[in-house]
Amino acid sequence: RSGASSHAAIQDFQTDFALADFAQGDNSGFVVAFGNHITCAIGKLASAIRLCVVTGLMALPALPFLPLPAPASWGYLSASAVIHVLYFVLLALAYRAADMSFAYPLMRGAAPLMTALVIAVLVSEPMSVTAWLSLGLLCVGVVALANGGAVSAKAWLLGLSNAAVIVCYTVVDGLGVRLSGSAAAYVLWLFVLTALPMTGLGMVMQIPWRTAMPELTRSAVCGACSVASYGLALWAMTVAPIALVAALRETSVLFGVLIAATMLHESLGLRRWLAAGLIALGVVALKLS
Repeated sequence: RSGASSHAAIQDFQTDFALADFAQGDNSGFVVAFGNHITCAIGKLASAIRLCVVTGLMALPALPFLPLPAPASWGYLSASAVIHVLYFVLLALAYRAADMSFAYPLMRGAAPLMTALVIAVLVSEPMSVTAWLSLGLLCVGVVALANGGAVSAKAWLLGLSNAAVIVCYTVVDGLGVRLSGSAAAYVLWLFVLTALPMTGLGMVMQIPWRTAMPELTRSAVCGACSVASYGLALWAMTVAPIALVAALRETSVLFGVLIAATMLHESLGLRRWLAAGLIALGVVALKLS
C-alpha cells in the first residue's frame, strides 16, 4: 500500500505542475517537463483543473496593483483562456494513448517549427538562415525521438493536434502580450481568465473540490512556478522573436526524456537517446545564432 500511495503522490504532483507549460531557458524547461510527467502518469485532468483554479485565485489579489492590459490585448487574452482548456483536455488524452517518451517530444517539438511558419506569415519577423537551420535540426531530433517505437495512429493524431493547439496559444499570447503594455499584467489576467472555464469544466465533470492539504500546497507552489515561468516566456516574446522563444523553451524535451526513463521507467532505445542529442545540438546552435 505504501508503494502505491507514493506512486499516486508522484502522479498527483506531476499533474499539478502541468500548467507550467511556458518556459524560457533550461531551468524553466525542467519545470515544463516535470509538469507533463505528472499528467502523463494518469492523465488526471481533475488535478489540472484544481491547479488552474488555485493559480487563478493566487493571481487575483495582485491585479489591483498592476495596470490593466491595453484594450487591444483583451481579445487575445480571452482566446488564450479558451485555447488552454482545449490544451489540457488533449494533453490528458494524449498521455492515455501513448508513453510520455513519445507524446511529450512530439507535442512540444513539432510546435516550434509550426510556430515559426505561422509567425513568418502573420508577423513577418525576420530570422537568420542559421536560426532556421538550427530550428530544423531541433525538429528532426524531435521527430526521430518520437519515432523510436511503435505507437498507434490515435497517439500521433492526439500529439500533433495538441502541437497545433500549442502553436495557437503561443502565437496568440506572443501577439497579445506585445499589445498589452505590461507582461506581468497580461500573464496574471490570463491565469485568472483561464480559471473561469476550467472551473466550469470541473463543475460539468463533477470533480471533488475538497482535497487534502498536501495537494492544495502542491497546487500553490506549482502555480507560483507556473506564473514565473510563463511570465518569463511572455516577457521574452516582447523583446525577441516569438519563434525563437518558442523553440528555446523546448529544451524541456530533453528533461522529458530523462524523466520518462528514470521516474516512469519507460524503455528508451539507442535511437531515442541519439535523437535527444540532436535536439541538444539544435538548441545550442539556436542560442548561438
